[in-house]
Amino acid sequence: MAGPLHVPVLLDRVVALLAPALERDTDTEIHSRVMVDCTLGLGGHSEAVLTRLPSTRVIGIDRDPQALALAGERLAPFGDRFTGVHAVYDEIPDVLVELGLAEVDAVLFDLGVSSMQLDVRERGFAYAEDAPLDMRMDGTTGPTAADVLNTYSVGELTRILRDYGEEKFARKIAQAVVRRRGFEPFTTSGPLVELLYAEIPAPARRTGGHPAKRTFQALRMEVNDELAVLRRALPAAIEAIGVGGRVVVESYHSLEDRMVKQAFTAATRSEVPPDLPFVPEGSEPPLRLVTRGAEKAEEGEIAENPRAASVRLRAVERVHPSRTHRPSRTHSRNQSRNRGAV
Repeated sequence: MAGPLHVPVLLDRVVALLAPALERDTDTEIHSRVMVDCTLGLGGHSEAVLTRLPSTRVIGIDRDPQALALAGERLAPFGDRFTGVHAVYDEIPDVLVELGLAEVDAVLFDLGVSSMQLDVRERGFAYAEDAPLDMRMDGTTGPTAADVLNTYSVGELTRILRDYGEEKFARKIAQAVVRRRGFEPFTTSGPLVELLYAEIPAPARRTGGHPAKRTFQALRMEVNDELAVLRRALPAAIEAIGVGGRVVVESYHSLEDRMVKQAFTAATRSEVPPDLPFVPEGSEPPLRLVTRGAEKAEEGEIAENPRAASVRLRAVERVHPSRTHRPSRTHSRNQSRNRGAV
C-alpha cells in the first residue's frame, strides 16, 4: 500500500488491554480467539493485534469502502485470520450472525475520523484546502455536509454546532450560513471557511486551534449520525463478548466519552441495595472496569501525534455470563444496504 501508514493513538496500551482476552488458553473446540475491530480504518490496530497475538482472528468492520479496500490490502498477509465487513458498527449483532458467531472475545472502537479520510481531499473532511463538502464515511449513501448546510434551519444548525462542535458562536454562524445560502448554496469548503473567519471574533480565532475545526467536526458527526450509532453499538458490543472478553474504546469527543462512561458504569454497577452487607450469588455485576477512569496519552505521544491530545481510553471485562439472550438478527436502519465481506 502506497504512502506512510499512520500509527494509531495509544497503540501499545490498546493491545495490552486487549491481550488478556485474546491470549487465554484455548480448548479443543476453540482454535482462535476473535476480536471485532469496529472502526477498521487503515487497519493499524488490527495489524498490531494480528502480529503480536498470533492465536487471534480479527473481524474488521468499516462503513467506508475505500478504508476496507486499503486495510484488506494491508492485512492480506494474515490470510483467513482477517475478515473485512462493510457495515456500520451498530450492526455488530447482524455481522456476528452472518459469520456464525454466538460471541467474541474482544471488541475495539477507535472513534472519530481516520487519517485516510482527512488526507483525501475529495472526501471533504479537512478544512485546509477548498474541497467538496461531502464528509460521508460511506460515500455511497446518505446526505452530505453540503446538504446539511443548504437545508437545515437556523435552529437545527445551531443545535449541531453547539452540541457536536461545542462552538460558542453556534447561532451566529448558523444565521450567517442561512443568509449566504440564500444567494449561493454551499458546495465546497472554501466559502464555509471564509464565513467562519468572518463570523468568529478575532480574539476567539486566536485560541482553540483553527476556527473551522469545531464546525467541521459538528458537520461530520451529523452527516454520519455518529452519536446515535455509538449509542446503539455500545450495548451491542457489551452483549457480544463472552466471559473473560473485553470492550476497549478510544474516544476523542466529550459527548462520546460521556456515553462510553455511562454505558460502562451501567454494566458494572451492582443492582443490590448499597446497605446490603453482601452481594447474593447471581446478583453480581456482569462486567468490571479494567481502566480507572479514562486514560490519556502522555506528553511525548501528543508531541508526535497531536490527535492524541484529546483521546480518552476506557475498557471493561465480562466476569459473569449475560443474563439476557443473545440477540437474533436485528432490523437495522441500514439493513437494506448491500453489505459483504471483503
